[in-house]
Amino acid sequence: MTAAQAAGDLGGRPAGTVPVLELENVSKVYPGQPPVRALDRVSLAVTAGELAAVAGPSGSGKSTLLHLMGTLDQPTAGTVRITGLDVARMTDRELAGLRAARIGFVFQQFFLGEHQSVLGNVADGLLYAGIRRGQRRRLAADALGRVGLRHRAAARPTQLSGGERQRVAIARAIAGRPPVVLADEPTGNLDSATGTAILALLEELNAAGTTVIIITHDHAVAARTRRRIEMLDGHIITDTAAGTGTAVGGGFRHVQEGT
Repeated sequence: MTAAQAAGDLGGRPAGTVPVLELENVSKVYPGQPPVRALDRVSLAVTAGELAAVAGPSGSGKSTLLHLMGTLDQPTAGTVRITGLDVARMTDRELAGLRAARIGFVFQQFFLGEHQSVLGNVADGLLYAGIRRGQRRRLAADALGRVGLRHRAAARPTQLSGGERQRVAIARAIAGRPPVVLADEPTGNLDSATGTAILALLEELNAAGTTVIIITHDHAVAARTRRRIEMLDGHIITDTAAGTGTAVGGGFRHVQEGT
């Protein structure tokens, strides 16, 4: 069964209305004395083509939410589905394949190999997708073209500006044309003008059909998106797409985690 078929089977809803990413009553508790409840019964659904921001201060739970949405961590309780697939039912190898094919990651720190070319950095993002080397390089070149850096394919990351490095990171995230891109503080290390340009690029990718979710503590960044999800103490407290603007879920609890 394909991902689209699996998604289309959920609850008998048309495929176009089924979330590409869904969390249902998800909690995450880190062991300790006392245990830290980073997320508390969070439910969230993101449909195809959305441009959304998850905002909140340090310790709000948004980084934990990112890790669960990206299958980089498992919830203590609840269900996480990516394109209709329940990640709890998947092996580690299947999860690696899921991340490679269906989720693109953009991080604040870029995470580029300094001794590799720009093209090599982007192509290596496709290693776990099971794509042959020649095809990986072709897809990488196409992705660099989409972010306006095809002419810098042979350069090293150390020869690029911060904005160009973030564009390379975005190219790596989209080279396999995943349906979902998760961007974690993508403008955090950039000046305001460069950050604005990076946000414009993410908006262009979204306009072309990619679902983009931006994790940010910056309300100016969140204000540029069509949907804004506000977190505090492990809860979603507002969601503009829900049209309520009111608190969601139970009572708040203090969370001791970084962004």
